[in-house]
Amino acid sequence: MRKAQIQRQTGETDIQLELNLDGQGRFQGSSGVGFLDHMLQLFARHAVMDLELAAQGDLHVDQHHTVEDVGICLGLALEKALGDKAGIARYGHVVLPMEEALCTVAVDLSGRPYVVFQVDFPTEKIGQFDSQLVEDFWYAVATHGRFNLHVLMHYGRNSHHMAEAVFKGAARALRAAVAPDPRQPGVPSTKGVL
Repeated sequence: MRKAQIQRQTGETDIQLELNLDGQGRFQGSSGVGFLDHMLQLFARHAVMDLELAAQGDLHVDQHHTVEDVGICLGLALEKALGDKAGIARYGHVVLPMEEALCTVAVDLSGRPYVVFQVDFPTEKIGQFDSQLVEDFWYAVATHGRFNLHVLMHYGRNSHHMAEAVFKGAARALRAAVAPDPRQPGVPSTKGVL
């Protein structure tokens, strides 16, 4: 079973996260940040992964530590659940429309973290959520999950729709990348390791 449990406790946050790569698209729990929970529910559904989360953070300061640390835990869980990555597709990409927004997301589960995030949100806030935390979240996921992540927002007007396109796009790209490849049962690299 491609599952992982991560527990991370710092002076700022206390997070427990469980991930099942071969789930049914269910999200349970809470980060304490409503907008992030909404995005994680979308992520789980579109990645068809099960995600359980219990998080407490210093939300009296702001949302940054909680959002970033949940991203760290999700990245660690992805890396752990994939094991040696034998038999996976490795690459995934999607061009995803969300109302007026159009976003391309591409991933390579290479074992080498790299992030290119080209999204200019038109507003600083999405409700009470800082728009810049979308990038911080995905930077944490990719660097701790040790994969390449490229996000390009071609255009968009509504910050909520744009954030949703990023999360759904990343979910669909990761869904493709972690999928079994029956034609290549070994590690999908000439190096023999990822």
